[in-house]
Amino acid sequence: MTTQINRTLSVAPMMDWTDRHCRYLHRLLSKHALLYTEMVTAPAVIHGDRDRLLGFHEAEHPVALQLGGSDPAQLETATRVGCEYGYGEVNLNVGCPSDRVQSGKFGACLMREPDLVADCVQAMREGSTGAEVTVKCRIGVDDQVPADVLPAFLETVSARGVRSFTIHARMAWLEGLSPKENRDIPPLDYELVHQMKAAFPHLEIVLNGGLATLDQAKEHIDRGLDGVMFGRAAYHQPSDILASADRVLFGGDADSSAHEAVLNMLPYIEAHLAQGGRLNQITRHMLGLFAGRPGARQWRRTLSERAHTEGAGPEVVELALSHVQPIAAE
Repeated sequence: MTTQINRTLSVAPMMDWTDRHCRYLHRLLSKHALLYTEMVTAPAVIHGDRDRLLGFHEAEHPVALQLGGSDPAQLETATRVGCEYGYGEVNLNVGCPSDRVQSGKFGACLMREPDLVADCVQAMREGSTGAEVTVKCRIGVDDQVPADVLPAFLETVSARGVRSFTIHARMAWLEGLSPKENRDIPPLDYELVHQMKAAFPHLEIVLNGGLATLDQAKEHIDRGLDGVMFGRAAYHQPSDILASADRVLFGGDADSSAHEAVLNMLPYIEAHLAQGGRLNQITRHMLGLFAGRPGARQWRRTLSERAHTEGAGPEVVELALSHVQPIAAE
């Protein structure tokens, strides 16, 4: 039986950012947001250190694995392995514009090959033992006309059984723009994503790209989209997005507390250090936790200057926290 996951709010897969430590922190801020791994290539899953690449803390659920690849047989195997690790969703990356994914013939360049994507997701579904297979895509690449290619893409891929698509509402320009520029320069086309929901009401359509506030998110959901995916805003200002998400979007009673999240991170940090880890591997994801609040600069400075030093432990985090006054609700 396929796992049913609530995708009203999710945090995007972000390379070098959404590792297990980041996800553990985000889960302390929101019980319900869906959290994604960094993209992992199918060959890496098959041949690499699986515990390092795929391992996660039970508390992270609901958590989804994003795979990169274009070989159906490899993706089938990688999906099966992901299911063995306990992921509730396995997502195929059809949106990343980096040089590395282009050379490997996966990511955004697959927008040009919907039939191959369809073969890939069919193989992934055959390899799944309970996880739902989903797709994250762009609205098009390079000289494509999004209003033409996106409906055709959704129709072709959904015909193989995929019901949930997260759409980054920008073109990807594979020639002439860096991956960073591709996150900002191509204009957003939210209306096209809304048109896709109207054209394919039976599909779950989640909007990604440029979202900065929960008010924006709620507006798109109220207009009929099934969910929203936050990227950089959720990483750089996690309290602004995730601490209120359960109340604003999931019907919860109250916001979570950033202070409480830090205190609840301390046992996790101690366990990580006991296993030979370093403090800054965790605290680098915590720098924006108090963004915009009094004491935030001292919080960041203390962690930035001290967390990487030899022997640094939870006391560094406690010192940093002492610079930030709890707000009344906390």
